[in-house]
Amino acid sequence: MELKGIHHVSALTANAKHNYDFYTHILGMRLVKKTINQDDPSVYHLFYADEAGNPGTDLTFFEIPHAGTTYQGVGSISGTSLRVSSDDALEFWNHRFSEFDIDHDGITEQGGRKVIHFRDPEGQRLTLVSDETNIGVKGGKTWVHSSVPADMGVIGLGPTKLTVKNPTPTIAVLTEILTFEQTGSYSSIVDGQDDILVFSTGEGGTGAEVHIETRDDLPKERPGRGSVHHVAFRVENEEELAAWKDRLVAARIPNSGLVDRFYFKSLYFREPNGILFELATDGPGFATDEDSDHLGESLALPPLFEDRRTEIEARLKPLDTKRPRD
Repeated sequence: MELKGIHHVSALTANAKHNYDFYTHILGMRLVKKTINQDDPSVYHLFYADEAGNPGTDLTFFEIPHAGTTYQGVGSISGTSLRVSSDDALEFWNHRFSEFDIDHDGITEQGGRKVIHFRDPEGQRLTLVSDETNIGVKGGKTWVHSSVPADMGVIGLGPTKLTVKNPTPTIAVLTEILTFEQTGSYSSIVDGQDDILVFSTGEGGTGAEVHIETRDDLPKERPGRGSVHHVAFRVENEEELAAWKDRLVAARIPNSGLVDRFYFKSLYFREPNGILFELATDGPGFATDEDSDHLGESLALPPLFEDRRTEIEARLKPLDTKRPRD
């Protein structure tokens, strides 16, 4: 068994409408699923991805309308990366962020790759990373109707950064349980802190990395709007997912057991620093209940919730996501 890379990252927003506007109109990603938080059907769960919602391209958001401020710290997923195809694409984004007054740090270098660190309007910590030299997991395909030119658009998720006080137990889970191995490191921008360590799985590259930052100068993070809820890693199918459950049980790691999310099967557990990990299957995918040309345009409900549609829709604030037709 070997994990194939990043499957998706799920974060928190306090306003689904503003979130939708930013990630579709500014970042040019496609909303591939407008559904509900299956653990709390009174709020939206929005999925942004590439053209088809391929695994490894999904950045998702739970809407928590009264979410408070995030107080950054350790025990957190402190950075989410989005891949673009080239260094030239970063030049495009550098100008675009300035044009739209998006908080960003300009083009810099991180671990041998060019990047742009930036924040969404709620302070979500994001990075655009260039795939100019990537030889690992391939990116997805930008949506033909994106507001961003196809050769400049987001093609998937890049490295996920974890910030912890004590990296040793987290590293043990990544390397001894989850098939990651250390493949590099780079200097922290914070004086007096250890290098940030790079761990890869599967084919490696930008779509299959976890970066671990050690910070001894921060309290534990208090999550809110603009924070990340969990990161999910790719598993081939349900049979392999069941084998991962057995592996976690053998290692005495408490876990959720297999959970049917309809669009994929999942398994959840927390690593020793309290960060929530998910293992998720590549299929069946987002076209299971919607035509691929109309993904994300209507409220999609898994069969378990369909008989409650009227009740659920009445509790959700309307969110118009239908794409205008030519």
